[in-house]
Amino acid sequence: MAATNINRVVLTGRLTRDPELRSLPSGMSVCSLRLAFNTRKKDPASGEWGEKGNFIDVSIWGRQGELAAQYLTKGRAVALDGRLEWREWQDQQGNNRQSIEVVADNVEFLGGRDDVQNGGNGGGFTPRSDVPVDTNDFAAAPAGGGNGGGGSAPADDDIPF
Repeated sequence: MAATNINRVVLTGRLTRDPELRSLPSGMSVCSLRLAFNTRKKDPASGEWGEKGNFIDVSIWGRQGELAAQYLTKGRAVALDGRLEWREWQDQQGNNRQSIEVVADNVEFLGGRDDVQNGGNGGGFTPRSDVPVDTNDFAAAPAGGGNGGGGSAPADDDIPF
């Protein structure tokens, strides 16, 4: 039996430019956009946490791409899921070029319609990393579970459910 490959990407971020919509000779629409998102990294020299910007090209096909081009603008927050796709081509000078992009299967517009124009932050949406800001957030709780260290279990009347 052949191994099954999983190619799934889930991202949230903000658009770095307005979407570009084009139609292929077949009549199929494709929307191109670029998504920016941050990754938290620890500087090995200083031990300080910082953020690194990441940018990735995204393609959205069909009706969903048309809607994205109609309603999304630069700076708008979006969430998407899709798959990675590797592309190879030759540029006008004959050089071999390569890139990787996300082909979005689902796109969710985050924030309100007037979010970008009014300087909002996506209706409370702030892209966050899964790396904690302060590693002390995960410090061990004191022994004894905080019941005074008496070691006895609470009476049934003290259980809050």
